[in-house]
Amino acid sequence: MSSIPNDRGYTEEHEWVSLLPGADLPTEPVRVGITSVAADSLGELVYVDLPDVGTEIVAGESCGEVESTKTVSDLYPPVSGRVIEINAVAVEDPSIITADPYGQGWLFAVQATGTATLLSAAEYADKNGVSA
Repeated sequence: MSSIPNDRGYTEEHEWVSLLPGADLPTEPVRVGITSVAADSLGELVYVDLPDVGTEIVAGESCGEVESTKTVSDLYPPVSGRVIEINAVAVEDPSIITADPYGQGWLFAVQATGTATLLSAAEYADKNGVSA
């Protein structure tokens, strides 16, 4: 299993955001994805349902889902704001999410207006028994 990158924040629901816990909201959009812990537990992803561009999402409220050969899991965004981009590559080929969850497998970008409680990489790794 890959280690947890320390350049972003995490939720207990296994999503990441390209924003450090406690940081000021940036003027540029932030990317959101699922963690390697989530990707590993889900197994082979076969479908992703992401919010449409322009949708206002609320941190902690389901805004889409990822479906694997094992289960369907809701996506709980770590930030509130307006979706400004979705990763069309991940929608077309969900296996990229499992292969590279912190890079090419990002899910969507948000012009953030607020955040959920974010965990640091060390806090997230500790809660999930993985290395940071």
